[in-house]
Amino acid sequence: MSGGKRTMEPTGDPQQGTNSDSPNAVLEVEKWLPRLHALVVGPGLGRDGPILDSVKGILESSKARDIPVVVDADGLWLVAQQPALVHGYQKAVLTPNHMEFSRLYEAVLRGPVDSSDPRGSVLRLSQALGNVTVVQKGEHDLISDGQQVLTCSHEGSSRRCGGQGDLLSGSLGVMVHWALLAGPEKTNGSSPLLLAALGACSLTRQCNHQAFQKHGRSTTTTDMIAEVGAAFSTLFET
Repeated sequence: MSGGKRTMEPTGDPQQGTNSDSPNAVLEVEKWLPRLHALVVGPGLGRDGPILDSVKGILESSKARDIPVVVDADGLWLVAQQPALVHGYQKAVLTPNHMEFSRLYEAVLRGPVDSSDPRGSVLRLSQALGNVTVVQKGEHDLISDGQQVLTCSHEGSSRRCGGQGDLLSGSLGVMVHWALLAGPEKTNGSSPLLLAALGACSLTRQCNHQAFQKHGRSTTTTDMIAEVGAAFSTLFET
């Protein structure tokens, strides 16, 4: 879902769309939900009232259909205003950066983040949201489902590109679907969403590393996207 051009289009039908600030936006998007394996909400969304009203309705409809939801960027701003939108939904993953994490933490736990205990902070936020999976992006990505905390310290590069978070949230949507299909019996009893998040963080970092090896300080997220196939093979197929 992207609010930048005020349209939302389903994969596979690029000619059909609807204004995301239209009064009928929720009904229009509901027609597409049966075709979705996962929904990514937030990148390019904006914070206009009518758009956010539509997003709230779409999130509720997605939850009713048990569709996995990845929330990033301005979607996280919306959740900070209304945590009940995702509270307790076990197929939701939030992907905040440092600033977004602080905003969410203070909104949900009514106090500042304990900077001396980053692992404990991400664990507490997940628990306070009803064990929703939280991916705190940073120098090392911290991932928690309210039960345990994983750290992704896979090598990336010293350059973080604008739009890199979109690559993470998009790949996470795919991996969440795959992990849920595999089920706990193939994830050694660990939360499928937790492992999906670890995989997506590792993939994003590997793409960043490979792109930086080729392009150095001029690396952009477009360069990273070109590395997805090779990075995936390096991490998961060798």
